[in-house]
Amino acid sequence: MKRKDCLYIVIPAYNEEENITDVINGWYPVVEKYGSKKSKLVILNDGSKDNTSKVVKELKKSRPLLEVVDKENSGHGSTVLYGYKYALDNGADYIFQTDSDGQTLPSEFKNFWKLRKDYDMVIGHRNKREDGISRVFVTKVLKLVIKVAFKESVVDANTPFRLMNKSSLEDCMSLIPEDFNLSNVVLSVVYQKKNYKVKYLPVTFRPRQGGVNSINLKKISGIGKKALKDFKNINNSFKEAGL
Repeated sequence: MKRKDCLYIVIPAYNEEENITDVINGWYPVVEKYGSKKSKLVILNDGSKDNTSKVVKELKKSRPLLEVVDKENSGHGSTVLYGYKYALDNGADYIFQTDSDGQTLPSEFKNFWKLRKDYDMVIGHRNKREDGISRVFVTKVLKLVIKVAFKESVVDANTPFRLMNKSSLEDCMSLIPEDFNLSNVVLSVVYQKKNYKVKYLPVTFRPRQGGVNSINLKKISGIGKKALKDFKNINNSFKEAGL
């Protein structure tokens, strides 16, 4: 009998007690259906001040493939990298990342899973976004900044709906600083620079399903300014690595 692939779904969460039950109820059947018995749905509790961790631990009692990892608050990007390392250290063959705000649809995962042997990363393209004009604007600006900073044209660099194989993720993560906030953005760029096989698929991207959005335009502006400086430093490291 052919061994089933070990799938780790990693989901960063910060103050998501309103959303987390629905998110887990949506994604838990995915890891059950497509992964092996060693697969996990991992909720990365990024120092939440609400009952996010408590809710997940209660749900875990009836869901053996569910795990909650409590960590100090470090921001989304750093937590995503933490989750990738956690998955790799625990034997994941494939790592999938999405967010805990309910904007993505578990039903669309199957199309990504079908392509896992053909591509190193299958990533969502949010071609029809429903989360506001400001977010669409930020994505367009980010695409331009990436083009200027890295000389790469990336379809949708920051989509929280991506499936990666173990070997490519291990290789690409080595070039990203551990505390970098826009880790998924740079990860997308590294995959492209290293000529890994990447496939973009259109995905549904709904408005946040509950709770409070921790990102606002002021914070986005601050992240953007810092990103320009960080991108320059990272690009220098890319050049040293021959990319």
